[in-house]
Amino acid sequence: MTVTASDSQKPMTRRRMLGAALTAGIGTALPLGVASRAWAAPTASSPARLILPPPTGPHPVGTVPLHLIDTSRPDPVAGPGHHRELTAGIWYPARGAQDLPHAPWMAEGALRAFLTDVGFPIDPALGPLTAGHVGAPVLRTSHRLPVIVYSHGSGSHRGDHTIMVQELASRGYVVVTVDHTYDTFTEFPDGRVLTPGEVPMFPRDFAADLRFLLDCVEELAAGRNPDVDGKALPQGLPGALDPRCIGAFGWSKGGTATALTMLADRRVRAGLSIDGPMQPTITADLDRPFMMMTAVFTQATMPDVAEFWTHLRGWRLDVQADGAVHNSYGDNATLIPQAGKILGMTDQQIQDLIGTLDPARSVRIQQAYPLAFFDLHLRRRRGHLLDGPSAAFPEVEFLP
Repeated sequence: MTVTASDSQKPMTRRRMLGAALTAGIGTALPLGVASRAWAAPTASSPARLILPPPTGPHPVGTVPLHLIDTSRPDPVAGPGHHRELTAGIWYPARGAQDLPHAPWMAEGALRAFLTDVGFPIDPALGPLTAGHVGAPVLRTSHRLPVIVYSHGSGSHRGDHTIMVQELASRGYVVVTVDHTYDTFTEFPDGRVLTPGEVPMFPRDFAADLRFLLDCVEELAAGRNPDVDGKALPQGLPGALDPRCIGAFGWSKGGTATALTMLADRRVRAGLSIDGPMQPTITADLDRPFMMMTAVFTQATMPDVAEFWTHLRGWRLDVQADGAVHNSYGDNATLIPQAGKILGMTDQQIQDLIGTLDPARSVRIQQAYPLAFFDLHLRRRRGHLLDGPSAAFPEVEFLP
């Protein structure tokens, strides 16, 4: 059986880590030695909603959801005649967006299912809004826009790294995110909500989803609409993507899937793994740029990661922030502390979940390092951040 981090041990996902903290209020034991206690229920003095930090780029961000069906793959649950069905999102630099609504972090039904699953005693109305303006026109440029596809972790969802996604979009990238059906919380346009656990999903399944996304990118680049419901696309989106300039990144299982996608499909020119376990062991050589942001799944602690590193034959880099854990490079870093305060968690309990890396510093690292990587390898914009340790980021170590 293909082994992933979530197959070989407790899944280290946003759902499990945040859920472990929150379900302590109903007597569930916490991991990492955190003592169980009863959380205070949210009160009228609680914040109106959780907040994501805004992107720092010069462009407003637009977003649109997509409903996709891959007719080349049968659905493992729905039965004969049904094919792999996915929900996805496109994030892009926009114009004329100021009067358009902001997209939620998760669709309401999916968020409600998520909160129920983890026992989070809070109104779904507290779910954060993103910087993405729904349906905003695409920024007009004299060139096509570079594209990045994103793969979430086990039991997670496509919004889990919105900080990174909307930062890249604000800097001129189109980012396509996907919910890996049956290993995610997702809501389809007809109101169906699916949650993790129907059938096992492995890194190769995630990679197949990513390769299908690449096909959809080519459809959009050719001016066609891949949405199976014929949903209207934002003005300027068809024909705006550059199918010859594509990168990919993913967290945890999604990081492994990013590597597998690159090995199988040369359309991806550069890949970034965010603490991916690289299980099963990847022994094929990869000749294109690849960067790892490691925390728990490191070369020193994971033989599979160390083995994968030896097969990177192109440009490569491995960085690690001091005090980072598996949840540190993502929206968890800022949302868990906010949720913890609402529920009366102690600073130590929050730290046990997100590490000792300061949340504000985590956000800056998330916004800076992926951007520098994709700027270098997709746009040929060379800065100095990836050359070595930086005085601006003293907590980031460059690993051999």
